[in-house]
Amino acid sequence: MKLVLTCEHGGNLIPENYQHYFKTHLDVLTTHRGYDLGALNLFKGLRPLAYFSKFSTTSRLLIELNRSLHHPSLFSEFSKTLSKAEKKTLIENYYLVYRGDVKSTINKLINSNEKVVHIAVHSFTPILNAVERHCDIGLLFDSKIKEEKAFCKQLKNQIKKEIPDFNVRYNYPYLGTADGFTSYLRKQFPKNFIGIELEINQKFSLKNHMDSEVKQMLYKTLEHITYS
Repeated sequence: MKLVLTCEHGGNLIPENYQHYFKTHLDVLTTHRGYDLGALNLFKGLRPLAYFSKFSTTSRLLIELNRSLHHPSLFSEFSKTLSKAEKKTLIENYYLVYRGDVKSTINKLINSNEKVVHIAVHSFTPILNAVERHCDIGLLFDSKIKEEKAFCKQLKNQIKKEIPDFNVRYNYPYLGTADGFTSYLRKQFPKNFIGIELEINQKFSLKNHMDSEVKQMLYKTLEHITYS
């Protein structure tokens, strides 16, 4: 089993030639809308377990790597006014390069008769629209795929062994079948592929660093499941 690890929302950087689109909206880049707080730090902590890893530090508000090209949120309200040429450049130089590297690696592994587990590392804001989200870790998957369901059951059980009072929920705060990179890859690789999105509550992130206990627990958990 080969682990492919990704982090689509690792940073809030805006390339210099696009910064003028955000000059009056700099504050939003530092919020959960601009990037997934603590996700990149967690990703880097788990990276030694991966056969292949890929991350992006370009803000999702410039181009959303976790959405399909036809999705209305591919470009945010700040970047949707870009010219067609600018959007094409972003798609070619950021979106397609990122996704292409990951897809190509998975394709090579599966063609070599390997089984691939893709885990996309994300984090979510504890409170959205004044509503608290009662969850510590969310495991997003396609419940119709028995291998993904079984993998997440193992993952949850192992997490609960490490930290019994952790609130681990399936397909929360989002559905694992919603439009996203993992959903796309699942369709591209219907065999020998397991696609999971790992969602960590941002309450465990301080100054963009994930809590060390959480990182150690997830490392130990994934190591046990992936290599046992």
